[in-house]
Amino acid sequence: MPDRLSALDASFLYLEGSTTPMHVGGVAVFRRPKAGFDYDKLVDLIEQRLSLVPRYRQKVVHVPGRIARPVWVDDPDFDVTYHVRRSALPKPGNETQLHDLIARLMSRPLDHSRPLWEIYLVEGLEQNQTAVITKTHQAMIDGIASLEIGQVMLDVSPTPRTNVENLWMPQPEPSSLQLVADAVTDIVHSPGELVENVRSAALDTVNTVEKVFNAFGVLASAVRTAATPAPGSPLNVRITSPQRRFAVARAQLDDLRAIRKQHGGTVNDVVLAALSGALRNWLLSRGENVTGSTTIRAMAPLSVREADPDSGNNVSAYLVDLPVGEPNPVVRLHHVSHAMRAHQESGQSVAADALVKVSGFAPPTLHALGARAASSFSRRLFNVIVTNVPGPQVPLYAAGARMTEIFPVVPLAKNQALAIGVTSYDGGVYFGLNGDRDAMSDVDVLATMVEESVEELMGTASA
Repeated sequence: MPDRLSALDASFLYLEGSTTPMHVGGVAVFRRPKAGFDYDKLVDLIEQRLSLVPRYRQKVVHVPGRIARPVWVDDPDFDVTYHVRRSALPKPGNETQLHDLIARLMSRPLDHSRPLWEIYLVEGLEQNQTAVITKTHQAMIDGIASLEIGQVMLDVSPTPRTNVENLWMPQPEPSSLQLVADAVTDIVHSPGELVENVRSAALDTVNTVEKVFNAFGVLASAVRTAATPAPGSPLNVRITSPQRRFAVARAQLDDLRAIRKQHGGTVNDVVLAALSGALRNWLLSRGENVTGSTTIRAMAPLSVREADPDSGNNVSAYLVDLPVGEPNPVVRLHHVSHAMRAHQESGQSVAADALVKVSGFAPPTLHALGARAASSFSRRLFNVIVTNVPGPQVPLYAAGARMTEIFPVVPLAKNQALAIGVTSYDGGVYFGLNGDRDAMSDVDVLATMVEESVEELMGTASA
């Protein structure tokens, strides 16, 4: 019997609209080794590692009449060169040109008739660099034991690990009759599924997704405990186009740790405080009315590494009001630390531990899981999503090329103009800002303000 999508995974197919593509992305920058790092090497690497991610050779097939959720089936026409693509910037390609390319690529929806992923090798970058851009649909990332293509292509050594490449033979695609027969069998065993599937087929996506999240207990507590709606903000506007803008900011992990050591709290608190300062200056630059009580509510799904290295990653999400009205950076940090500590101590955080247990290097997977939590409640509960995922503090390689930076690209939810992803890696902290092209024409200005806000906090740590 084909592997049926879970209700949660299927919901992200139903949620996808013309203005809200539901893929999560990542941008990794590599330093080209003397041996080179070209398209053929990337294709060979992906082909060798595909056996570790069998879902990447499967496509989604809908059941006739949508009497049951779609199923995963092997794509008999799978062609790795369709999914692994190449692009180039006019030499020497600068960072602004790369960001424009990222924005254009992320604006395009994935082809639902094929496996739901793409990888782009971008050549022509200045300083002998190459970029790899990944796009993976959220329906592919189940949050329990899933691996993402960006994970399996990386090694801890310049010498790639040896993989036993298994001969792949696609299973025959089920006929329409078989799909219906399997669906009927499932309905007999779970009659409540029929009502849910009819509702989904009618595109009642909000009710569907809320029901799914409530069933998992992931967002129900947040809905109950959010006493007030999110404040009005230019970050919540009607999105009329899939077109995006992308910008990045950088910081040093040791600097954030120094700030934490001086003022208390956690590195996550420092990140949120730095974003608070940046958003404050951004609002002021737009001529928005900012008073002492002005806040921006962030949904912050945070990855927390347990002391036990075998325990994997746990994701907990919090609704936190960022104190953008406070002019003092240290007071902003204390406000954020207090709010996060209160969440943790009260147990009112969004409990995702039961949903997510992902081991290994998994920033793209965990950013996708954070984006899932934002998909149906952004207008009512929060203004911006901030996913913060710690990565390894050792260098990683792909086909011998050393990865120097990695930036997440978190998708926008409905009526959400900005999504911020943060990843730490090898001593650096990397912010990826994905914004609606019309509403966030100044996303690059906000990115610069993030770096300035970190510097402002650093000034208080060294004083």
